[in-house]
Amino acid sequence: MAMSERTTQRAESENSLHYAGWGVVAAAFAGVMVSFAPIVPYTFSLFLNPLHAAFGWRREAIGGSFALAAITVALVSPLIGLLLDRLPPRRIILPSILIFALALASLSRLGPNLRQFYLSFFVLGLVANGTAQFAYARTVLSWFYKHRGLALALVLTGSGVGSILIPPLTQWTIEHHGWRAAYLMLGCIALLGLPLTALLVRNRPDAVVADDRPAVSGATVAAALRSGPFWILASIIMLSAFSENGLVTNLAAIVTEHGVSARTAALALSVRGGAGIGGRLCVGFLIDRFSPQRIQTFVLLLSAVGALVLAFAHTSPVVLIGAAVLGVGLGSEADVAPYLLAHYFGRKHFSVLYGLTWTAYAIGGATGPMAIGHWYDRAGFYQPRFIVYLACVAFAAVAISLLLRRNSTHISNDADKMVPAGAVFLED
Repeated sequence: MAMSERTTQRAESENSLHYAGWGVVAAAFAGVMVSFAPIVPYTFSLFLNPLHAAFGWRREAIGGSFALAAITVALVSPLIGLLLDRLPPRRIILPSILIFALALASLSRLGPNLRQFYLSFFVLGLVANGTAQFAYARTVLSWFYKHRGLALALVLTGSGVGSILIPPLTQWTIEHHGWRAAYLMLGCIALLGLPLTALLVRNRPDAVVADDRPAVSGATVAAALRSGPFWILASIIMLSAFSENGLVTNLAAIVTEHGVSARTAALALSVRGGAGIGGRLCVGFLIDRFSPQRIQTFVLLLSAVGALVLAFAHTSPVVLIGAAVLGVGLGSEADVAPYLLAHYFGRKHFSVLYGLTWTAYAIGGATGPMAIGHWYDRAGFYQPRFIVYLACVAFAAVAISLLLRRNSTHISNDADKMVPAGAVFLED
């Protein structure tokens, strides 16, 4: 069968609600909703004050645990990507979920030794991307062509839903039952992704060969690493992660110091997640129709503006507005990266390349919270200029993203051969 006929049949099947790929998307949505992404970053700041009160740990020391997890993610993501390219996804995802849940629950047994806290976050970092959208993205890509952007957006929306529900539930548990019970509860929540993942998540079984070409096409890793678009994407991801994690992991402590209640702080985290849902769905719809480079530039700009609003927020309404704007930007930017990776480099080594971009993300994610914690320990309070610094970093990501729009080529399946940007890998 000709390539165009295969593509037409596949696109038509994706329009049906009975298409098996949508079941994979539903399972991935559920798994991502209770993964590392919505649980650890969005509840981390809720435990800062309780842990400081319980053990007297400094903010910078507590923030170092998140940095350790992020650095661990940076180191292991390419390896997880390599495994995902070679093994059925459930062999990676299911053990990762179990270990992730046990590590969270173990935090309920914390003692005054800071090394125990760091060890738990090290384990969380080891399996983080085995539970998150990173692990599900390649499988979802194998099922979709016409609605690829929408499918990825729906999966990532799971993280937004989790970030709406989990922070206020965690804050309520801390207030009524203590922080130990809250960590135990989070461990139980993390197990909710197991059933659907075990039942439905699998790569598309009918990846056929067309015109004597491999059905799974794409650039080699070496060719991708020699290309400008890969390093531009990596730089954008690193800078946005620095800004995002530096702000989100300290958001509750920042706004409560500005005179806003702890409940409003938890609500702000949920608003940020809710806005991310709307942003992701819009981006998922638009990215299949318009330039993904332009969309990425716009959402990065929104995240920078949201950071500036939060820098000078001293009332609940302004905090919630800033969190909403931040959420639309930072919630949507994650949709564009895997789409662009598949667009520029194909799917053959997608997970390895995605893992390398997660290394860049983890480097930014590790240094952002540490920078804020260090500045707090030196000044003794959260200064607005701290968040202005983060906003400037986000604006730098916007500037770099403009370079992608000027790039007119992407890499073909022949690795070193460059083809016009309008060309599409029909079976990637």
